[in-house]
Amino acid sequence: MIYMRKVEVVAYSEEWNKKFEEEALQIQEILGSEIIAIHHIGSTSIKDLSAKPIIDMMPIVRDITKIELYNNTMISNGYIPKGENGLSGRRYFQKGGYNRTHHVHMYEQGNPEIERHLAFRDFLRVHSNIAKTYGDLKEALAKKFPYNIEAYINGKEKLAKEIEQKALQWCKDIPQERIGVFMDTY
Repeated sequence: MIYMRKVEVVAYSEEWNKKFEEEALQIQEILGSEIIAIHHIGSTSIKDLSAKPIIDMMPIVRDITKIELYNNTMISNGYIPKGENGLSGRRYFQKGGYNRTHHVHMYEQGNPEIERHLAFRDFLRVHSNIAKTYGDLKEALAKKFPYNIEAYINGKEKLAKEIEQKALQWCKDIPQERIGVFMDTY
């Protein structure tokens, strides 16, 4: 029998921040001085946004080539190392098996993907009307494609890319003194 994970999008939960903080402490302990910061990213980091209840975390590290040295400790803490998993310069880990609870996207300081993730998050935190549109689309796609994650992802890709472009431009336009105001670095 082939097991297919159900695509589930639920209403925002305050518990998601708590789950992020708990896991951030654990990852910080594992990586020690290699870690610079840990950011809560993805839809679970945006208040009132409907999301798949999987916490996306983005640790920023000093040297991405050293992360494989921590794989066994990550495994003993419930994570499955996936290497770059399709994105050069990233180290990706999943926790929870078929009932995933966390995704960890590690990048080395200076990687441009960091800005992209933070811009998307911060833009949606400030623009609640756009976040609602995005959440509504995700809910509709989850209902339409409950066992087809690829169709779900493809269905939201166009809007996500549009939001990302607006977010990156928005970050360029905001005054320098406001950069970092939205950070929830751990």
